[in-house]
Amino acid sequence: MSENPKFDGRRALLKKAAGLSAAIAAAGMVATQSAKAAGMAKSAVQYQDTPKDGHRCDGCALYIPGASATAKGTCKAVAGSIDPAGWCTLWSPKS
Repeated sequence: MSENPKFDGRRALLKKAAGLSAAIAAAGMVATQSAKAAGMAKSAVQYQDTPKDGHRCDGCALYIPGASATAKGTCKAVAGSIDPAGWCTLWSPKS
């Protein structure tokens, strides 16, 4: 039996396409994780250390509390330390 070179060429092409797709997906995930780790600048989201219209960071779904209720925490989207009584344009109520 002889092998079909056309069939082998297609198989190789499909393997390369699958490998390339996986590489692109992995690169996209790394870029997304890097952007999240960096966080947005406070100025970009109009962050302030005081509440606005009764909205406070400690009531936001993105806020990560500090060691105590009054200690500064962090945010899933904003870079730097975040005051629990602060506010920014990304404020979203906890569920």
